[in-house]
Amino acid sequence: MSSELPDTLSGGYERIRWRLERAVEMLRGSTIAETDYRPAEHGPLVSFSGLDGYEEVDRYWVNAPYAFVWIGHDAEANEYRYHVVEPDLDDVEQELLENLFSDVRDTLVYDAQYDPQDAESILQERTQRLLEEYGAEIDPNAFHRLFYYLYRAFEGFEKIDPLMHDDHIEDVSCDGYGIPLFVYHDDYTDIETNLSYEQEELDSFVVRLAQQSGRHISIGDPVTETTLPDGSRAELALGEEVTPRGSAFTIRQYSEEPFTPATLVDLNTFDLDQMAYLWLAIESNKSLLFAGGTASGKTTSMNAVSMFVPPRSKVLTIEDTRELTLYHDNWLSSITRESLGDSSDITMYDLLRSALRHRPEYIIVGEVRGNEAMTLFQAMNTGHTTYSTMHADSVQTAINRLENEPINVPRAMIQSLDILCVQTLTYVGDERVRRNRVIAEIEGIDQRTGDLDYSTAFEWRPTEDRFVEQDSAVLDEIREDRGWSRSELLRELRNRKRVLKYLVDRDITDYRQFTALVNEYYANPEQVVERVTDRLDEDVER
Repeated sequence: MSSELPDTLSGGYERIRWRLERAVEMLRGSTIAETDYRPAEHGPLVSFSGLDGYEEVDRYWVNAPYAFVWIGHDAEANEYRYHVVEPDLDDVEQELLENLFSDVRDTLVYDAQYDPQDAESILQERTQRLLEEYGAEIDPNAFHRLFYYLYRAFEGFEKIDPLMHDDHIEDVSCDGYGIPLFVYHDDYTDIETNLSYEQEELDSFVVRLAQQSGRHISIGDPVTETTLPDGSRAELALGEEVTPRGSAFTIRQYSEEPFTPATLVDLNTFDLDQMAYLWLAIESNKSLLFAGGTASGKTTSMNAVSMFVPPRSKVLTIEDTRELTLYHDNWLSSITRESLGDSSDITMYDLLRSALRHRPEYIIVGEVRGNEAMTLFQAMNTGHTTYSTMHADSVQTAINRLENEPINVPRAMIQSLDILCVQTLTYVGDERVRRNRVIAEIEGIDQRTGDLDYSTAFEWRPTEDRFVEQDSAVLDEIREDRGWSRSELLRELRNRKRVLKYLVDRDITDYRQFTALVNEYYANPEQVVERVTDRLDEDVER
């Protein structure tokens, strides 16, 4: 059967006759002899020649061979456009897809043997079987166009699936019904896409995202924050109760593999001196707080430096939504839970109080916003090493937020914090970058003024895009605690810088490899330093 409706059948009578012919063919059945797709033989599944008024600046696959992204630039308006290109379906294929979607869904619902690990092969087999039952005679290209949309619906993210496959995108924003989606692209920043949702479609999708993540959302409870199955963080709003333009969502995507400290040095978010300093501070049980604005990289940095935690130390993490990933054997991860039925919420405060009974050496809290901060600082005061993040764009702002509503940590307790890192999302030239603006050390309360004193150990100079090191009371404390001389402290920092430089130069971005070498350093530092020094020297000789 032809996959396209003949041009001559344009009137109502002809369309009815065509449908009757199709029904007869469906009764006969068909055989889909071949479903393998071979680009050289069958040709492309997608094509796109561009948009009027836009000059193509980029084009790349996000899910080959089914979907690619085309990015154009309008010089007159000085704006970019993000265009998702997917397979086109004709009228017949669209009707087949609707029938397939309904029938495949029904078979999956009642199939107790369905294994998500084999989703692709199972969907292919059932798609082929149903098409044969329909009596549809289609070529491999048409089969794979149909299969793509089925797989996207059942195992992907439906309309935004190509966006979720794009490693260049940091977040996806939908602001309401009929409004184009926007993405934050690491090369083109905020950019409008060719995707949008109508009311029923968007409401259904928001409910689906919540359900897939084990969260509840309804008109009576229209807002929720959750972690999607792929690890992305989503903020969802349903209906027009709190978002007058309609249901909305923002999805923040994270790399499947967490950034390592070596990656952050390579990106110049930190330099080697800062990272060696943090490594020694973490090993020496100094507590840290990462502050910064939205998307400044606070959680990414905290996750990265947590890889310096010594092996076998007991680590406990507490989060609202799952973001932290450690390669650590003695790690207990805990996540808050909304109330289920008659049960009550399990909050970060509840988890933090429970955490102290597990006797952890290191406690990592995703973000402090309220009364959990008091418990966190109580943990610091009782000798636990703690890390967390908060929203604040300067050292003084962070201190003010800690001391005032709704956090309300007494000033006397804040002085138990050792290090405060402030990060920023800014520009260096035309490039948008993340930089650690300052590493401050909390020194205690000034007896004359009663204010909290702090000093600067490292500072970023934006005009030169470089970091400046200053005196460090924390390093002096570590030196005294370990009985080191000044030269021994400097040698230790130099050795750690060497190991980090080796990891950066060798582009070791896998967090498992990074942690393995750090753990090896803890076990036999002299041997590791000797080995990496020899390899660095070999690289210089080449």
